[in-house]
Amino acid sequence: MKHDPIASGKRKSVNLSIDTGVVSAAREAGINLSQVSEAALRVAAKRALEVRWREEHREWIEANNAWVDEHGLPLEKYRLF
Repeated sequence: MKHDPIASGKRKSVNLSIDTGVVSAAREAGINLSQVSEAALRVAAKRALEVRWREEHREWIEANNAWVDEHGLPLEKYRLF
C-alpha cells in the first residue's frame, strides 16, 4: 500500500450533520459511516490539494511545456517506444 501523505493514523471524533434518510439507508445496508466519510473526505482533500498545486505552479508548467514543444524531450533519442 502506498504512503498516504494526508493520513496521520490518529482518529478524532467529529460531529456531522447528515440527512436522516441517508443515514438510515446506509445503516440498513451495513455501511460504516465513519469509513465511507473518511474515504470521501480523503478523495476531496487530495483533489483540492492537487488543484491548488496546479494553480500555484501553473506558470512553471506552461514554461516547461513550451520548452518541450520548442526543443522536444531531452532524452527522446533513447526512447524504445
